[in-house]
Amino acid sequence: MNGAGAVSRRGFLRGALGAAGLAGLGLFDRLALHADEVRRQQRACILLWMAGGPSQFETLDPKPGAETQGPTRAIPTAVPGIQIADHWTRLAGVTRDLAVIRSMTSREGNHGRATYLLHTSYGPSGGVVHPGFGSIVAREIGPSDFDLPNFVSVQGPSVGPSFLGVQHAPFVVLDPNRPPDNLTAPVASGRLNRRLGLLNELERPFARGGAGEQVRDHQALYRQTAQMVLSPRVRAFDLTQEPERVRDAYGRTPFGQGCLLARRLVEAGVTFIEVQSSGWDTHGNELPTLRRLIPPVDRGTAALLGDLRERGLLERTLVIWMGEFGRMPHINLNAGRDHFPQAFNVALAGGGLRGGQVIGATDRLGTEVAERPVTVQDLFCTFYRSLGINPRRENQSNVGRPLALVEGGNVVQEVF
Repeated sequence: MNGAGAVSRRGFLRGALGAAGLAGLGLFDRLALHADEVRRQQRACILLWMAGGPSQFETLDPKPGAETQGPTRAIPTAVPGIQIADHWTRLAGVTRDLAVIRSMTSREGNHGRATYLLHTSYGPSGGVVHPGFGSIVAREIGPSDFDLPNFVSVQGPSVGPSFLGVQHAPFVVLDPNRPPDNLTAPVASGRLNRRLGLLNELERPFARGGAGEQVRDHQALYRQTAQMVLSPRVRAFDLTQEPERVRDAYGRTPFGQGCLLARRLVEAGVTFIEVQSSGWDTHGNELPTLRRLIPPVDRGTAALLGDLRERGLLERTLVIWMGEFGRMPHINLNAGRDHFPQAFNVALAGGGLRGGQVIGATDRLGTEVAERPVTVQDLFCTFYRSLGINPRRENQSNVGRPLALVEGGNVVQEVF
């Protein structure tokens, strides 16, 4: 029904079913009804991506006394009974905020394929290019009229938007210590708008000649960029506006400053931020490498969680710490660990989740999941549930068929 008398699906259901009827709907149906409400809540997500596949034995699932553990020790945390690997001394102090899933399992042991899987919930398949998690979240709950990008990727590119369109692509910040050069308007706002108008006129013949989609994407990108450089919120990218003591608390490393930038962007209203740490592919000389990798991530992650909580932002911000898979239980001849997707760990915080707990377990040697296996699809259903997004929502794919955000899987209810 159209026009002034139109009744929305949400309005019809509320009127016809009432409170009792809504209570009887399934979880994903209720999520679909409250999309506008979720946008008003300004929910956000920060993905801390450990590129290369961090070892569960040297992070959140140590096996003290087991022959597979190696020289890394386990240390106690702020939650009695929960231990994590040593060198994570700051993270050990904020475990009351963490829900640690020790029973993640998948079949993808190739870096490229596993990175794709852990950013889309789908394995790569011929013909279909799936949108990345950040692009989906930006599209689903990011405000369409926002003057900053709804998706920012720090220290490298992320999986892109595919058929969702360039307006949902990540804005990449290679160095968090330096605001990107293209954030300064080249001319005054009035002159810039006149130039954009002239560009639209020049491109109109190309659109009429069959390049309509490319022209629309190009113009959307230019409009988005112009809107951003003219926005006062663009100051969120400038870390020099933070007190020195705050910058020191996060650590003067690219990852630590990336976490600080993520907090500033959440405060400014950005919906999804990915902060990357690379080098976790430890096939050889694992311990010296981890002694270099862990301290910046430990410090930056702990500072981020504490800062979000102190500023009242953690409850509406889902923080995810993960990589593409885990590492082998047995140390190889090069003093490292090879790829092991069968059992690995992920940590979640904020976003309405209950921290201070461990979900699932591996066996004594860490060779297989012993309790509560969690698939990648389960994990993504849990992400979307935290963010108020219906994981069964379908988009029209680039091959012309409907594609659910997540195919299969169930919410890990224990984290809520």
